[in-house]
Amino acid sequence: MNNPVSYVFSCLFVLIAHGAMLANVFINGSYDSVSQPVVLAAAVLLLDVAYFIIMLFFRQTSYAVDFLLILVLNMSVIFQSCFGGIHFSVKHYITAIVALAACRGGYLLCRDYKWLQTKRRYIYAGVGICMVLILTLTGSRSMWISIGSSTIQPSEFMKPLFVLACATSVTEQLNKKKVLIFNVVYENLALFGLMLAICLLQWWCRDLGSLPTFMGIYISGFLLRICYPKAKLSKKTFAFAGAALLAAAIIAMRMAPDYVQQRLHSDIWNDVNGDGYQQSQALIGIANGGWIGTGPGRGDLCNVFAHDNDIVFATVCEEWGLLYALMMIFVLLIMMAVPLIVPPRSYYHGTMAAGVCAAFTVQTALNIFGSCNMIPFTGVTIPFISSGGSSMLVSGFMAGMLIAAISPKLDEPPRRMKMPVRPQRPRRYPA
Repeated sequence: MNNPVSYVFSCLFVLIAHGAMLANVFINGSYDSVSQPVVLAAAVLLLDVAYFIIMLFFRQTSYAVDFLLILVLNMSVIFQSCFGGIHFSVKHYITAIVALAACRGGYLLCRDYKWLQTKRRYIYAGVGICMVLILTLTGSRSMWISIGSSTIQPSEFMKPLFVLACATSVTEQLNKKKVLIFNVVYENLALFGLMLAICLLQWWCRDLGSLPTFMGIYISGFLLRICYPKAKLSKKTFAFAGAALLAAAIIAMRMAPDYVQQRLHSDIWNDVNGDGYQQSQALIGIANGGWIGTGPGRGDLCNVFAHDNDIVFATVCEEWGLLYALMMIFVLLIMMAVPLIVPPRSYYHGTMAAGVCAAFTVQTALNIFGSCNMIPFTGVTIPFISSGGSSMLVSGFMAGMLIAAISPKLDEPPRRMKMPVRPQRPRRYPA
């Protein structure tokens, strides 16, 4: 622990923030028995203290992401436990613990870039396995695998694998091959083919909501690959990439399925009871909440489908107010800005951090703008805030990748060799 004082003050800040939210639940919340908010408060504060102790066993350059992670996760536990009345959301609490455990796993697995470089084939194989599972086990063109009463979304697990595929390809930029008039890197062609396969899979499953997330990861990785310091920039590469991106956007607009075209040109207020139901109710809920909200557990959006994941921003705005919702988003933005404050110590770790931040940014923007009817409704979750086991686990793992980016495992400095001490001859003094 480099600075114990700052560590203690960070712990106190998190406890005070959660304590203020719990006080709001006690004062303004809607509950039948005092035991309901008491159980919630005990669970939240216990998880805070437990994670503070666990963090002491990990030596890191910075603990900023860890504190922000536990802050936003327990914020989401409080939010999810208030939708539709004060109750302790055991399921979301368990997924929050799973996200914290996954964060530790992501940190340990992604620190050593040399080890990951040797595992690139397994990263690509992992993406391929996820695709096969989607095509064979999800049923009729779906993205979900049903196991009893629970579901798993394999496409979520493709996100960190795709980030690692982009990050581990950086050093290959020096291995250029001449093909016609272009200097080609085979790794870049493999990543382009992988991105194309993901696009086709999303189109086949009729679920294009998460496609912008993969595009954000791919574009951030592509920009960092062509700007690799040891690789020569090529104007032809920029021109070809721009033309390909423009052509892909035009083709996507032309070949978009009918339901996507309908969402692009629909007026939600003329179809309040149809396709515009969720967005119209979300806007009404945001307006009803105002700046300070109607009170925890006193909202009406809990009766709307997907109130706890797809339109969770609107649900938080209704019960807690726009100020709390903006504070929630601000915490996420600070988490994504930590690699700028504590820069990654290698180009691989920088590329990995950029891919994670791109995924989190796109997901958050899609959920907020979709809930506010600024873009077509996509049904994408906000990392760490929305409910969902697959999403929480993967988001926690990617938070661990952020920690690994700023606390990498680098080569240890060579030890100094001890020179053998020559025995000194006894000096002879004249008699």
